[in-house]
Amino acid sequence: MIHVRPAMPLDTRSMAALLNEIIAIGGTTAIVRPVTGKDIAEWMAYAPDHSAWHVALDGGEKVVGFQWISPSEQLPVEAAEIATFVQVGQTGLGIGSSLFKATASAAKALGYVWIRANIRADNEGGLTYYQSRGFRDYAVIEDYELSDGTRVNKCLKRYDI
Repeated sequence: MIHVRPAMPLDTRSMAALLNEIIAIGGTTAIVRPVTGKDIAEWMAYAPDHSAWHVALDGGEKVVGFQWISPSEQLPVEAAEIATFVQVGQTGLGIGSSLFKATASAAKALGYVWIRANIRADNEGGLTYYQSRGFRDYAVIEDYELSDGTRVNKCLKRYDI
């Protein structure tokens, strides 16, 4: 049974370990360097009154996914950026759906009107996930350079709250 709750500072090491496994495999996230729990804590501290972070836990206290929304300098104030990460081998089990239910509710409570997903075009799982949540395509960023020099196209999807 999956349990979703707001993320806490004590979760950051587990969140970093989950994300680092995804980064090591490659091809699905624009984050290309390993992260630490301190990195995650710093991200969580950005605009805390306008952000929402949630973790999905398995039957115990193991973090099996996390998702956040936060403002972006690239977006108007009524929009938030979203990011979602699910433990390798655990996709398709309802973790992302459970996270998004909490995130969409938080976005509404924070006063956001819409959410943007910024997804690598070669991330088929991510594209499918956001499409299945009701996000729709609205733009493409072509030839985007990641921090390691890799160039990818990025699909921008929008979800109206």
